[in-house]
Amino acid sequence: MLSFPLPSASFQHEYELGMHVIEVKIILEQAEGPHDNLVDLFNSDPTEACRIEILGHKPTHFCTAKREKYLCVRVCVLIKKSSRSLKAKKMASKTAGKVIRCKAAVAWEAGKPLVMEEVEVAPPQANEVRLKILFTALCHTDVYFWEAKGQTPLFPRLFGHEAGGVVESVGEGVTDLKPGDHVLPVFTGECKECAHCKSEESNMCDLLRINTDRGVMLNDGKSRFSINGQPIYHFVGTSTFSEYTVVHVGCVAKINPAAPLDKVCVLSCGISTGLGATLNVAKPYKGSSVAVFGLGAVGLAAAEGARLAGASRIIGVDLNPKRFAEAKKFGVTEFVNPKDYDKPVQEVIVEMTNGGVDRSVECTGSISAMISAFECVHDGWGVAVLVGVPNKDDAFKTHPINLLNEKTIKGTFFGNYKPRSDLPSVVEMYMNKELELEKFITHEVPFEEINKAFEYMLKGESLRCIMRMSA
Repeated sequence: MLSFPLPSASFQHEYELGMHVIEVKIILEQAEGPHDNLVDLFNSDPTEACRIEILGHKPTHFCTAKREKYLCVRVCVLIKKSSRSLKAKKMASKTAGKVIRCKAAVAWEAGKPLVMEEVEVAPPQANEVRLKILFTALCHTDVYFWEAKGQTPLFPRLFGHEAGGVVESVGEGVTDLKPGDHVLPVFTGECKECAHCKSEESNMCDLLRINTDRGVMLNDGKSRFSINGQPIYHFVGTSTFSEYTVVHVGCVAKINPAAPLDKVCVLSCGISTGLGATLNVAKPYKGSSVAVFGLGAVGLAAAEGARLAGASRIIGVDLNPKRFAEAKKFGVTEFVNPKDYDKPVQEVIVEMTNGGVDRSVECTGSISAMISAFECVHDGWGVAVLVGVPNKDDAFKTHPINLLNEKTIKGTFFGNYKPRSDLPSVVEMYMNKELELEKFITHEVPFEEINKAFEYMLKGESLRCIMRMSA
């Protein structure tokens, strides 16, 4: 427990706790009375008692009255958010072990608009967790499988795999999560028992690795969703286009409860994939040059990683020139459109950089982009990282001399992040203002208008569209 002396009633001081500063402001405004310190206030107010352990302190001064007013305005928003975990705990006592009826956006057929339905969500079984989803986002992977491209169609289905929420109840054997915990469900998992999970080099869990064909839970081979007795299939173990969902405990990352779920929910998939591909796999050094192929959300996250690593040149490669202006926000310094040249783009980049870039990250899934990403890195030390998923019949072809010249090619899955072990630290990067997530979020719509999110994605107008669930 940490103890904080109260400042004067005129609020001449505040306690700057990184992203937690506004929470402390809330406490100070509620603190007038007999309390001698903040610990007393926490202990006397059970709705906030759990929050004292996450706070640190550093006294600073208010700059202006205007700033004080701004903080007061934000107070109302955060009070509402911070009460959600308490509501979840109270709700769990009423709904644990029971079927929950809630709204969900069901895909009945491939490529057809989702339909808002009332679904029944069964209680979690052994090693499962039932979550109340508060925010969910649309990823291109959802659209790809909704269109039934490249796989055996499985409908009716509940898509969605980027989300943030709170634990509603837990099944037998779950010990590291409890009702009210703030979490991110993830499309891949970490059992912590297999060889991959025990390895410091891999995140490809044997038990919980992504499976796009499976539409049921591992425990019993059945779905936890139904409508009038008809099963509705799961998607990649998450199915977040529902107000409640059931997920294997190994696919749930517990995060800082102060983190705004409407922002960090995008870390469940694409942003972490691109960011980790650069920081964890390509590992550019300060002052290095990096080429990023594909400037969608994943590619921009890769560029963000290069910016955080201190790369001096970040070259964005894309066929759509409209993306170039947006990419500047993510640190991209130069742009190349392969359509503008009559020779392979890798040759263009080699000439631009006097021998090739130090690192490249491919985020398109195009086999030609993968080849270009590899062949544009510098001999002797260049590293190319492949992120995009190619078509099943594609083949990667390059001359062996490229390998003999000491160019390195690597692949990555989810940015080499282990979901349960590593995602909490990525959330902290945002909380510490190192990672900027707001610029990835281009649209927000109510959950009931989820088909608008699909329209934005299909038109190429959005990076991430956040959907807010009903209160």
